[in-house]
Amino acid sequence: MAIASVDIAGARAELTTRDEDGKIIVEPRGDWVVETIGRFDAPLRRIEEGHEPGDIIIDLSFLGRIDTAGAYLLGRTLRRCGDPDGDWHYFGDHGPARRLMAEMRRRLAHCPPGEEDTGGLIAVMARIGKGLEDAWAETVDTFAFFGRTVTTFSSIALIPARLRITATVHLMETAGVNALPIIAVLSFFIGAVVAFMGANLLETFGAAVFTVELVGISVLREFGVLITAILLAGRSDSAFTAAIGSMKMQQEIDAMKVMGLDPYEVLVIPRVIACVIMAPLLTFAAMLTGIIGGALVSWATLDISPTFFITRMQDTLDYTHFMVGMSKAPVFGLVIAIIGCRHGLQVGGDVESLGSRVTTSVVQSIFAVIVIDALFALLYLELDI
Repeated sequence: MAIASVDIAGARAELTTRDEDGKIIVEPRGDWVVETIGRFDAPLRRIEEGHEPGDIIIDLSFLGRIDTAGAYLLGRTLRRCGDPDGDWHYFGDHGPARRLMAEMRRRLAHCPPGEEDTGGLIAVMARIGKGLEDAWAETVDTFAFFGRTVTTFSSIALIPARLRITATVHLMETAGVNALPIIAVLSFFIGAVVAFMGANLLETFGAAVFTVELVGISVLREFGVLITAILLAGRSDSAFTAAIGSMKMQQEIDAMKVMGLDPYEVLVIPRVIACVIMAPLLTFAAMLTGIIGGALVSWATLDISPTFFITRMQDTLDYTHFMVGMSKAPVFGLVIAIIGCRHGLQVGGDVESLGSRVTTSVVQSIFAVIVIDALFALLYLELDI
């Protein structure tokens, strides 16, 4: 509870009133704190109800200490006035008391209920417009965050000693190496499913051998890097947002700024570097396990031996399929890290904000990965790659 005071201190709280020229002067005396002012609630209510708001004047000349409870009682008498903070409502000089009364009025202001949603076409269009506006604002904020990250990385590149190697390597382990088992297992089953579906379909046309090309192209160009990016978005991106967000809630980031440390340099850059480096390595592992899964299913259902499977891949598939998939991985890693760190730094002071930001960061990361993958597909189509 905030307490403001002037030179008068330790005096017993009192309340007197007097009439002057049709005005009622309310004169509080002594210390108006929560322990001493309970008995003044009813008299002040009678003054408020029995007089016009413009006829009430508060004389602060003999007021000592005051806390938020006292400020509430005194300021309440003027709440019906159109200008409760006007100087003509006060005598005497007690700046802290007036600031506390104004603050209490702002905090206790009555908020009218929002308009009910009546539905209909106008309401639907309004919601769509608000969603588009929010999406545009999120896009602008993300690009602004990316620009700040680039400038911070540029300054570190000029002085490499500022790079936090230990933190970066640790994040490469937690965000990359520890994600390898789940990515490998999922990619294995994706390759197996593609081979199984392709075998059933192509065998109908007597072209079951082309299952090799189907598995190779789909895993190398799309599924390997896409599965890796989606799992990184769900696993590592949420961890980035939660870790940075919890630091924001506990004011650790504010403490960093006081100590002269740049949160972008300490928290963002190591995570960006870790994701950009580990995304291609995880993608390579996903490609290998996906091809292994497809080869085993082809062996079991089509009697295509693993040796023939690998040989045919080498003979019929160009290395550009592999390069196309690998070229997407660093971009996806960069996008995932940027979105996760940005939402972590925007967490408020409550747990609800943290949960909301974690959910939003994962959804935005997956959405961004799929959109960028579609743009890559259009680009490589135009380039005939």
